Amino acid sequence: MADTGAEARRSAVYLLDQILGDEPRLMSELLAAGALDKLPPDDRARAQRLAQDTLRGLERADRLLQKHLRKPPPLTVRNVLRIGTMELCQGGAAHGVVNTMVNLVSRNRSLSHLKGLTNAVLRKVAAEGPEAWDALRAPRLPKWLRGPLVEAWGAEAIAAMETAHFAGAPLDLTARGDTTALAEATGGVLLPTGSVRVADAGQVSLMPGFASGDWWVQDSAAAVPVRILDPQPAEVVLDLCAAPGGKTMQLAAAGAEVTAVDSSAGRMARVRDNLSRTGLQAKLLTQDARTVTGTYDAILLDAPCSATGTLRRHPDLPYAKDGSEFGGLIDLQAELIDHAWTLLKPGGRMVFCTCSLLPDEGEVQVDEALERHGDMQVDRTAPLVQGVEADWLTAEGGLRLRPDYWADRGGMDGFYVACLRKDG
Repeated sequence: MADTGAEARRSAVYLLDQILGDEPRLMSELLAAGALDKLPPDDRARAQRLAQDTLRGLERADRLLQKHLRKPPPLTVRNVLRIGTMELCQGGAAHGVVNTMVNLVSRNRSLSHLKGLTNAVLRKVAAEGPEAWDALRAPRLPKWLRGPLVEAWGAEAIAAMETAHFAGAPLDLTARGDTTALAEATGGVLLPTGSVRVADAGQVSLMPGFASGDWWVQDSAAAVPVRILDPQPAEVVLDLCAAPGGKTMQLAAAGAEVTAVDSSAGRMARVRDNLSRTGLQAKLLTQDARTVTGTYDAILLDAPCSATGTLRRHPDLPYAKDGSEFGGLIDLQAELIDHAWTLLKPGGRMVFCTCSLLPDEGEVQVDEALERHGDMQVDRTAPLVQGVEADWLTAEGGLRLRPDYWADRGGMDGFYVACLRKDG
């Protein structure tokens, strides 16, 4: 009899080994390198979901496991136990989970002597874990990240964000056309800002309207910057750092003449594929955004950043990163703002945004840009688009979105957005 779910679980263990190992790697890098390509679609989705759910609940899993372990086992066995604990505590059938995890350990020659330990520990977790799991706090962010965020937003707000991160993220869609029709077709809910939110969506490519290009996946917060830019038909618009292309498609769907730029050929291929599926048009340039030339009516700059606002969808980030690259990213954002400003027509507008929770990558960047550019003004009315709440606005005139907002609806990504206008 086939061991149901064995390959998905084995692949999930591999993902965790890579993310939590001595040389951490991002899940996006692993997937791009083909880590799950040999699996059928259902197993591929399951492996990724198992790894992500375990990373979200890592603190809880480790707390439950530590009382059954005299010392930490090798990383692979630890990750087998972590995934097994997460599954058992979230309702997984004990017989299937335990047997599969024991088999995974027994098939590894260097670890097979630990199959008895694996069996004993997971059987104890199956008996005691589910009740104990629910009593534990929402897992906290690693200290290197939690400290700066608490300093920025306060302990209470960060605790609320951690609850949102632990809950994960529903699927948000942006419609090419009628949003109400999209909500009806997918069984989704229309959000105040115009995105459609779908719970328990299943395989995305099988959803109604995917093949015909009626929509694309885009977190509701990520869809707000283009709505603030408010592109008009026939306007010449530059989309900098465009991949994977959600904002490019929004701009094109509005009728703008879009030039989309990204330095990654692989990521730009995704933009091309998304445009092809949706039947939308844009000029694509694969180059460093700081080398772009020309003159544009409007510019969207979604700058490279720490991505700390996307942890509810990418729980690997706090483990695969340590913050050491943040200083370089902040410097790059300033360079991109300065260069993009030279490409904007007098009287034009530029939306600067980052999917970050760090003020240095948002509010502070705009404050400093205003000091560098005498012809730059913040448009304080632009962020007041449909669905935006007044207390999300910031002192310098931007918009701050956070994972703990819309908690009763499933939250949103963390984003900072500001609309900057050039004197005419």
